[in-house]
Amino acid sequence: MEIKTADQLVDVDLEARWARRRASRQTDVLQRVLWAFVERGGPVGVEDVEPAFPDWSRETVREHLIGLDEDDLIVIEDGRIAIAYPFSAAPTPFVVRLAGGGERYACCAIDALGVAPMLGQRVQVRARCHHCDAPLEFAVAPDGPDAASREVMVWVGKRSEGARRVSTSL
Repeated sequence: MEIKTADQLVDVDLEARWARRRASRQTDVLQRVLWAFVERGGPVGVEDVEPAFPDWSRETVREHLIGLDEDDLIVIEDGRIAIAYPFSAAPTPFVVRLAGGGERYACCAIDALGVAPMLGQRVQVRARCHHCDAPLEFAVAPDGPDAASREVMVWVGKRSEGARRVSTSL
């Protein structure tokens, strides 16, 4: 088995797409959606986002949401936001307990690890090893996982060429 460093795994085209996605993350609409997931979990109704922008028409808010969906930053299903990376409304194997005690599902292991720096607060991550099914639980601070995670490895798969969605199997 070949083990690569993070630098060896870099895909220049993917990095460029992610740079565009990071710029999109700064939109007020996406920030509102993410905070809705943090505050109460998901799914978040499209109609629940609209009141946060009283100076905008409903159509303008919906256009922003559709753009975020097209950029693969959220997933809208039947008028509800089912995924707003890193969060999933549907149960996943990756549970993140927030500082206030609420639990949210993360789309994948990488997303679970990213919640603490995104929120600027310590979280607890709970999952199971995909190889041996052993339970995993450890804290993650904004600057990284704690010592209890020292032996844990995250496996990153390569997305097939032309695949649009990051999470299509949730």
